Amino acid sequence: MRKFISVLCIATLLLNSSCKTPRSVVGTKDDGKIEVVFVQVNDVYEIAPVGGGKEGGMARVATLKKQYKQANPNTFLVIAGDFLSPSVYNSLQYHGKRIRGAQMVESMNAAGMDIAVFGNHEFDISEKELQERINESRFLWVSTNTFHKLKDSIVPFRRTDVANATPFPETYIMSVKDNDGTAARIGFIGLTLPSNPADFVSYKDPLAAAKEVYNKIKDSVDAVVAITHMAVEDDVLLAKELPGLAAIIGGHEHGGVFNKTGKVYITKAHANARSAYIVKLDINKNKRSFNVPEPELKYINEEVALDSNTNVAVEKWKKIARDNYASLGFDAEKVVIATGEKLDGRETETRSTSTNLTSLVTAAMAYACPQADVVIFNSGSIRLDDILTPPVTQYDIIRTLPFGGGIREVDMKGDLLLKVLQAGIKNRNNGGFLQSQPVVFNSAANSFTVNNQAIDPTKVYRVAVTEFLLSGKEANLDFLNETNPGIVKVYPAETEITNPKSDIRAAIVKFLSNKK
Repeated sequence: MRKFISVLCIATLLLNSSCKTPRSVVGTKDDGKIEVVFVQVNDVYEIAPVGGGKEGGMARVATLKKQYKQANPNTFLVIAGDFLSPSVYNSLQYHGKRIRGAQMVESMNAAGMDIAVFGNHEFDISEKELQERINESRFLWVSTNTFHKLKDSIVPFRRTDVANATPFPETYIMSVKDNDGTAARIGFIGLTLPSNPADFVSYKDPLAAAKEVYNKIKDSVDAVVAITHMAVEDDVLLAKELPGLAAIIGGHEHGGVFNKTGKVYITKAHANARSAYIVKLDINKNKRSFNVPEPELKYINEEVALDSNTNVAVEKWKKIARDNYASLGFDAEKVVIATGEKLDGRETETRSTSTNLTSLVTAAMAYACPQADVVIFNSGSIRLDDILTPPVTQYDIIRTLPFGGGIREVDMKGDLLLKVLQAGIKNRNNGGFLQSQPVVFNSAANSFTVNNQAIDPTKVYRVAVTEFLLSGKEANLDFLNETNPGIVKVYPAETEITNPKSDIRAAIVKFLSNKK
């Protein structure tokens, strides 16, 4: 009787457990079927929630992974590139060194990141800094077409802080097994667009590299997944060239992408972990086939709790940042815009036209430089690539223009001013596209006016520009520097943090405070 009751209790427990977590507890017989779940994020530059704390955050990403992993132990968190840069943290210091993505790696480690690929922005930081971040990482990197260029050789990237570290694989084969004993092998390809020509990086053509390694592994695995950081057009081409791929888990675009080319789904979540794609891969060993149901877009908002372990790392770095900002005269959490319209900082807009955000910046420059006839800044100064929703804090202003920099004033001849403005038009859709005030461009006549007056080539104008622009380092604007004979006077730089010209971000904060 006791034996019967024990068996009955065990059966009841198994039945109840199956109802709660159908993927983690199944029958004892190998059914030849297995499901693998990928929680996908990409282009994450903020460890803390954005949108007034309502969206994103690595602590919420960690919770999302845990929720799916509880139901299916074969759940993996994947990031499809761009996480070490650009970030406002990269201009800050900790223990006497620039942070340069350390906050991201520590938060990703805490969140349980499993697989990463390089994005083009990973190479914004120096070779030494990137190596430090690699050494700190506790997740797998897959790099099919991106390699480390040394003085006399080209080799895979690898950790250098441990002996005999495994080089980053061009392909990675993951072995998975479920509770009924079904085992499967999944191959991974990691691709990066070759758009950042850092001198310590070497690229292979992404498509050619993908085809080469795919053909090497396809017969030894049950499915191949590509994790990419490329333009969606290149992902579509990849899907056409390799129609046998199970899925393309992508990055680079920030607004969320869902595409199906042939049988291959291409997914890209919203930047800064505002969302995650849930990509499920069902493998049938009996039929030697796989199926990917339509991926699900999960918005990461206040309904997703903050994982306490990950949040410890996030709060640590937030305090470090606050201390840095305070030394520069900023109160990161202070609200500067309580209500009102959203501010458009998307690169597609700021690098092709003026928006309410770019107008705010030029208005603040004019406020800081009341004697200037014209104010100009390069749209690439804005690194937000997002929309700011009130309440907007000083931190939001800082992360919008993470590089900061002072505002300089010069007396400039009209012919040089025209040359500068024309170069800005040619730079449309790039960071060198110029935002200006009170300049109006007539595209039909290809002419510029200032306060409704045509620019006089012989007249001298007082012009306020960003410190970076005056360095001559902007694309197609190398002639804009202090040695140009068209600049007849350069006014002294302001370095006192109480002066709004000392930092363009301080100018915006002071301008907004003055409006209240």
